[in-house]
Amino acid sequence: MKFIHTSDWHIGRQLHNQSLLDDQRHVLSQIVSLAKTHEVDALIVAGDIYDRSVPPANAVALLDEVLNELIALGIKVIMIAGNHDGHERLGFAARQMQSSGLHIVGPLTAEVSPIHLGSASGDAVFYPLPYAEPATVRQQLDCQVSTHEEAMAELLTQVHQDDSQGLPKVVIAHCFLDGGSESESERPLSIGGADKISPKLFEGFDYTALGHLHGPQYKGTEQIRYSGSILKYSFSEQHQHKSVTLVELAQGETSISLLPIEPLRDVRILEGALDELLAQGVKDPGREDYLMVRLLDKHAILDAMGKLRNVYPNVLHLERTGLMAANEQLAIASDHIKKGELEMFKDFFTQVSGEPMSEAQLELITQTLDELHKGEEGR
Repeated sequence: MKFIHTSDWHIGRQLHNQSLLDDQRHVLSQIVSLAKTHEVDALIVAGDIYDRSVPPANAVALLDEVLNELIALGIKVIMIAGNHDGHERLGFAARQMQSSGLHIVGPLTAEVSPIHLGSASGDAVFYPLPYAEPATVRQQLDCQVSTHEEAMAELLTQVHQDDSQGLPKVVIAHCFLDGGSESESERPLSIGGADKISPKLFEGFDYTALGHLHGPQYKGTEQIRYSGSILKYSFSEQHQHKSVTLVELAQGETSISLLPIEPLRDVRILEGALDELLAQGVKDPGREDYLMVRLLDKHAILDAMGKLRNVYPNVLHLERTGLMAANEQLAIASDHIKKGELEMFKDFFTQVSGEPMSEAQLELITQTLDELHKGEEGR
């Protein structure tokens, strides 16, 4: 049995109010091509298919397009709901779709329903466990659990007890393993660490396909693995290398390899002085990337964002780290404050007029600032 493990598609997501739908279409097309090239039997999506419970119409249309391509290739698809998904909406008409090879598991049910997939290279049994709060597990399974770990242990009891007839067991879950590496784009499952689950719960299975954490990683053993998200969904992920996981189960052994996927635009952080960044941007092959810029200039700059976007059209966020550092170092004394105002006005005047202030103009603004400060002291 050969399959590709993916997760956290987050279709419909925005990055600093920038739609990522075209970027998602680009990488999802690659995933379909990889599935075809490697002749896989199935594709797994371990939760967070959409970015919110009520996805926009264009996000639904994109998912429909991708699933149609996969099913047309004869590739089975198993999808589970994550914490971002609307479980009932995602699971609509799921029973009718099973006959076509599309298995969607939305709301949690009292019994874990195994999915037996066959292939020329061998069969396997998949156990889909959609994201569920402990309260939901208590209600559905009529058990006493209060943490995510206790809830998962209760669900996995059914998996252990199920007779797979000697076939490999693959668990699909959306959860937070203790010790996992987080990023800023993941929505916390709970407050205070109660969402963390020990990787030991998943020992003994041939493979565990996890979703929720956006960086590709494994915990405990290599078979207990997060595939990671298909795109960088925050600037904290700038150093991550996105991929999908190719898994092959054969003769009691599990073979795992990562298949890189290339984004339409990268997500990066640039840091430096404005003039330096503008100069290097002319030759930057990634000038179309989504960027956060941290300017180190310690003086005021007129329309810094506009100047940057003339070279880097997709600057999404600007931080004036140099200016903030300079401001923090200003003394509280009024003469230092006055000096700071004068220097800032001189910079502002030069940028607006294109030339420095004359002696007469400098004398006039200095006199004006003196009068303003004297007025404040009088009050």
